[in-house]
Amino acid sequence: MLLALDIGNTNITLGVWNGRSWQHTWRLLTNPSQTADEYGIILKMLLKEAGVLTAVDQAIMASVVPALSQTFGQICVEQLDVPLLTVNSDTPMSLAILADVPSAVGADRLVNAVAAFELFQGPCIIIDMGTATKFDLVSARQEFLGGVIAPGLGLAAEALASRAAKLSQVALEAPPQTIGKNTVHAMQSGLVFGYLSLIEGLVARLKAEHPDHAQKIHTLGTGGLIDLMAPHTAVIDHIDPWLTLTGLRVIHERVTR
Repeated sequence: MLLALDIGNTNITLGVWNGRSWQHTWRLLTNPSQTADEYGIILKMLLKEAGVLTAVDQAIMASVVPALSQTFGQICVEQLDVPLLTVNSDTPMSLAILADVPSAVGADRLVNAVAAFELFQGPCIIIDMGTATKFDLVSARQEFLGGVIAPGLGLAAEALASRAAKLSQVALEAPPQTIGKNTVHAMQSGLVFGYLSLIEGLVARLKAEHPDHAQKIHTLGTGGLIDLMAPHTAVIDHIDPWLTLTGLRVIHERVTR
């Protein structure tokens, strides 16, 4: 069995692949100050309760949190006693990285690109709504073309509440209508529908600039906040909350086959 770990700035997503499907998936809060002993206890408890603690024999990780890369590397090798493959731009993943500095591209973005092409075998735009809102492009030739990074919706909400004396934190949900009749609804409209307009506007611009614009370009959504946006727009063709885990699984198969 394969343990896949996607370590992001807000959440850590984990999954156990049994060779046919994701037998178990979990989300943990990211805490860079958590020790290997502490995260190790949590991880082993989850695996034990799922009945796969001794069945897991390989692991793969994509991380954008350097402190936790070392932490989970230590857990896999010392506590779980399984070999760990850490994904970076040098990993042979059958993806051409057409970025100015390939090593500077976040591992999660590359893994998502691999997963998207594996799913559709054609040009794609991936929208990943987490700590940042990221748009990444994949060509029909399995090339990572680059993308767009914007502040995440949660960050925008926190900044608005912390920097404006008379505005407080609001629930991240769509208001009844775009025109807010009170402060809460006005803020929710600006956040949810404002980011919705950002998504729709950028998708239109990215499709126009995509080298394969004459073909069908699939638009995939992933990340913790994508479910908030998807019901309000037609530009997202497909939602996959475990897209990064899928990419990790595909990369592991390519590297180890």
